[in-house]
Amino acid sequence: MRTGFVLILFSLLMGFCNTAVAKPYPLEYFALREVTNNVTVSPDGERVAMLKIMSREGNPVLHVYDADDMDADAFVVDSDPMEIFSYYWASDEHIVMTLRQKTRKMVKGQEDSVYDYRVAILNVDEETFEDFDAVRPRVENILVNVPNKIIISEQPDADNPFKLDDAYRPRAYYEMDLKRGTKKLLMRGKWSVAQVAFDAEGHPRVARGFDVDDGEYIMYYRDPGEKEWRDVWRADEDNFEIWMEDSVGFDPAVPGNVLLKSFNGDDKMGLWSYNTKSGQFDELLYRRSDVDVYGVRMHSNTWKYPQTVTAVSYFKDNFHFEYFDEIEGATFRQLEGLIPNSHYVSITSRSRDGESLVAMNQGPRDPGTYYLLHNGEFKAVGSRSPLLDSEELADVEFFEYEARDGKKLTSFMTIPKGEPPYPTVVMPHGGPHVREIVLYDEWAQMLANNGYLVVQPQFRMSHGYGYEHFTSAFLKGSEAGRMMQDDKDDAVLHLVEEGIADPDRLAMYGWSYGGYAALVAASRTPQIYQCTIAGAAVTSYVQAAIDGFRGTTPRGTGKVWDEVYERGAVQPVDEVPKVNVPILLIHGDVDSRVLPKQARLYVDELEKHEKEHKMVWLEGADHFYVTLFFDHQLTLYESLIDFLHNDCGMPTNQTVMQVVAAIEDN
Repeated sequence: MRTGFVLILFSLLMGFCNTAVAKPYPLEYFALREVTNNVTVSPDGERVAMLKIMSREGNPVLHVYDADDMDADAFVVDSDPMEIFSYYWASDEHIVMTLRQKTRKMVKGQEDSVYDYRVAILNVDEETFEDFDAVRPRVENILVNVPNKIIISEQPDADNPFKLDDAYRPRAYYEMDLKRGTKKLLMRGKWSVAQVAFDAEGHPRVARGFDVDDGEYIMYYRDPGEKEWRDVWRADEDNFEIWMEDSVGFDPAVPGNVLLKSFNGDDKMGLWSYNTKSGQFDELLYRRSDVDVYGVRMHSNTWKYPQTVTAVSYFKDNFHFEYFDEIEGATFRQLEGLIPNSHYVSITSRSRDGESLVAMNQGPRDPGTYYLLHNGEFKAVGSRSPLLDSEELADVEFFEYEARDGKKLTSFMTIPKGEPPYPTVVMPHGGPHVREIVLYDEWAQMLANNGYLVVQPQFRMSHGYGYEHFTSAFLKGSEAGRMMQDDKDDAVLHLVEEGIADPDRLAMYGWSYGGYAALVAASRTPQIYQCTIAGAAVTSYVQAAIDGFRGTTPRGTGKVWDEVYERGAVQPVDEVPKVNVPILLIHGDVDSRVLPKQARLYVDELEKHEKEHKMVWLEGADHFYVTLFFDHQLTLYESLIDFLHNDCGMPTNQTVMQVVAAIEDN
């Protein structure tokens, strides 16, 4: 019986295929976590470290190699039962690591976590390991000019009564002695001076905080040797520009000035030199008319030139850089010429003498490959996804389109092999107030590998396209589920008009806010989609606002966000009676950002109104990508492909092959 069914499917496959199509990768290939990650060279250039995952269910294990003999056995460090979450070279022989472990099975409320953390110091020479309790730790500064000392911070108090962004929540700062294995409290943040940036000598230089009485965000500054903070910049708590503006470094040309990303009266954010003595913007260093400044690029040799800005960056179709330091610019251009399928090349680390470095390339045709330059030899030393061949991955194109109200918008599309028109999945980003950086997108590549065109529109509210683009989504009333939704539909309708997307095979899939958008899409009329897939979706912004502001009174931008954007949004849970296509919901059962009750609330309404749907729970998964392990990813991908193939009526040559392979495996 089983053999007969496979033969029937094989006949279906042969009839479905009009052209020769490459067999898709097994979904397990995409579900794997990064096999090799965070490759770095030690300050003296003698060692190369990297995190490796050795099995499907395994955690990252630190491997330290002799840079002169990468084929020799590595010094291996496993932190089991904890997971190595991040690591940094702190000296020629010391590595500092942050560790995490899941210690709880459920979340108590929004922004709670099931993880606990520790900080560890590894002496590679002596092969010793010391670890310390730490609450939400972060390595702040390696202190390259202070031997055997680093600065870390913790956030001991999770309470956030003013509902401020994490950048304004108080942290405590400690100096860690690498030789003694001790830590000493330097300063404890408070709301008025919440977070501090230090220079390479350990001097506190820039800080930010919130004036509760006056309702203002503050930036402070002090020169080395000064004991008191100077209040050098303020912004009203009602000003949404603060959501994107930030200090990004010191002005190398003007001592005492800091570099600020700021709108300063313009629609597009530029890079400014800000005078901390006069409290004035001295000079506009860079600004564009099409997109905001993204940030700056620091010198690749952080040991010799710490905190030295060498370029300003912006993102459009890819990252672009305008260099202040021509030698650095020439270095990156040379690397881009050496690396196959070069797209976005970064230098993850460089030795103190500048002779050894690790470069990493990432782009549509490269999930992430690391290269080592050492002793004059340049070679690949690891890949995040070694099972994926560049020739089998999909190209990404950046395109412009016009929304129905005439607004000019942009989008990315990941193009599968074959000929258009393609079955298409619209995949809006989460947030929604984030800047989407599309380099190598695993979800888009997985879908494209299975025959689907993937569209990622930069709808109004997306960061990076100016202040008006952001605020037009809420300042005059919430456009969530309205014009923001139109923007997504208009992107794919543009591609339908161009003959690229198949109008009879359209779906929407998103995560977080993107999941919200997928639920809104399911209840719209006229309906352009065959189905929608909602991951970790906000199903009721009203409930999200209640959960998020529980026990507090929203103020400033938070009050506008709560009262205008969230409570004024189209609420998917209220739109269930209008649902007119099949829906797949996927949710982590310990999601700390969009609580699991959001999914349960929506499913109850679907069942009440007898709407076609499926619900998939990811056991032990939180909201964020770094909490999705192999089993979570595999379940997610299998559910997506099965739903698109069967429930949506959008089979492709590749999904038929996946179905046949799954049956044969069973």
